[in-house]
Amino acid sequence: MTTRHASDRAPRAFSASGRAPGSTPGNAPEEIGTTVYDVGRDLRRDVADVRLPLDLAGASDVEEARKRLLNQLDEHLLPRLKELSSPAVVVIAGSTGAGKSTLYNSLLGEEVSTAGVLRPTTREPVFAYNPLDVDVLVHSPTTAMSRVVEHDGVPRGTALLDAPDLDSLLAENRSTAAQLLEAADLWLFVTTAARYGDALPWVALGQAMERGASVAMVLNRVPQHNLTTIRGDLLARLREHGMAGVPLFVIPDVGPHEGMLDRATVAPIARWLTMLAGPDRSRAVIVRTLKGSLAALPAWVTGIADAVQEQVEAAEVLRETIDRALPDAEATARASVASGVVAEGSVASRWAQLAGAEKIDRVKIRHGLARSTKRRGRSREVALEPLLDEVRAAATRTLVAAGATADDALRAALSGPTAPPGGPAFAPEHGDPDREAAREKAAAEQVHEWVAVADRAVEALRGVDEPGIAPQETAETRRAEAAVKAFGPTGVAALLLTAAAGSDDAARLVQNLLGDAGDASVTTLRSDLADRAAAMVDREAVDLHERLDVPALAPDAAVGLRLRLAELRRLS
Repeated sequence: MTTRHASDRAPRAFSASGRAPGSTPGNAPEEIGTTVYDVGRDLRRDVADVRLPLDLAGASDVEEARKRLLNQLDEHLLPRLKELSSPAVVVIAGSTGAGKSTLYNSLLGEEVSTAGVLRPTTREPVFAYNPLDVDVLVHSPTTAMSRVVEHDGVPRGTALLDAPDLDSLLAENRSTAAQLLEAADLWLFVTTAARYGDALPWVALGQAMERGASVAMVLNRVPQHNLTTIRGDLLARLREHGMAGVPLFVIPDVGPHEGMLDRATVAPIARWLTMLAGPDRSRAVIVRTLKGSLAALPAWVTGIADAVQEQVEAAEVLRETIDRALPDAEATARASVASGVVAEGSVASRWAQLAGAEKIDRVKIRHGLARSTKRRGRSREVALEPLLDEVRAAATRTLVAAGATADDALRAALSGPTAPPGGPAFAPEHGDPDREAAREKAAAEQVHEWVAVADRAVEALRGVDEPGIAPQETAETRRAEAAVKAFGPTGVAALLLTAAAGSDDAARLVQNLLGDAGDASVTTLRSDLADRAAAMVDREAVDLHERLDVPALAPDAAVGLRLRLAELRRLS
């Protein structure tokens, strides 16, 4: 027997249709491949695009099913649909210490895969195929992760794959084993007389049956004195699991030994593999498993599509819940501004200090015009700067409080007793420092813009509509110019903002200085601040809506999968 590494030969090229050059167009299995391949490729793309962002019941199970389906498509269906002439892949799998590698080497008649006492023994998958099959071998993810060898002990039309232990101590080995099983056309599952009752073999075999794979079983190391009893019990278990037709091979316990099993011991398995070999027989195994896999796809895809639709519907409920939570918070924020809360506390104290020490409210008014020198006006402007700072700080606190109230309302609606599905995990986290910092920054920016509106209001009162253009003098502009002379432009803005914040004393001074035009400016500034408080409420929901406004939660998110499902049913 000869063993050669597959890298010594170049892979065969294939046409765009997926059919090997020189193959017969009328061959039925070839037609299966060329008909379904595009559907499978589109399905793979749509399944890969699926995201389940909401924490709904069962979502993690569906995500695991999605990953398994992708493995199934990548490792088996798509490569197999692309080239049905490639050898049928027989994976020898099982638990640690079941004797897989020993059986593998014994079937080949040569030590190809490492076997020994230490566990895990099979660290590297070994993929062996007959040299005469090199022209039809498809290089796939399976061959990429394996040590690929040519070996004339492999029956032509099949490839033998020795996989790592399914229950390996190494997570990487377990993951590799699971991937290789997804790639198999046929599972040759090896267990022992001592371990055939373990849960692992039956879970693995159930997964194989679930995706329609062909399965055979090897019961290894069976004591001769109770061989009949154990064999009968295992056959009964197979029937109970709906696997009455699964081929069962029994290898008697040969006691302690090193190296390969005697050829006669593995002869029934070797004959069975040889019977599968050849273009027609191996093709029958491939097509049977392929049809089983395709038949299993609709239920699989239906489950994923239903989960996507469930996410879409849950997202819509979350949107409605968010929107219902905000109106009361917005009304509270507006009412807070209207009640004059901004002018309470530190702002009121600062005003009292200015009125007492600076007599800020005792400017002389004659014929409706403030009377003051420019020098005294600059002094008042400087004195009003701390008041402006207090108004800024108080307005910022009010806006932050409006945002925090909205945040509490959203959290209560999304995670309270009547929370919708997915709400608790979706709700904003209480005391999130990043969220609080962003709220503080947004409030400060809003107040900065509010102050700028007051500055523009002062310019408008003076009739300065555009820089460089002389204002048209009216009674209102004369009053405004006199007020600016008495308090400075920043001082007049500070008075307007303090009055808008809710200070009656500041409002009376503005009325004396500017008349109805001043009152109108105060009303505008108070309304503007109320709008900004409402905007702070709305912004608390912006990031939540952004998390919902993603393709995975769009109304048509499941449409692609439903289309693939219809195509699969039409072709099955």
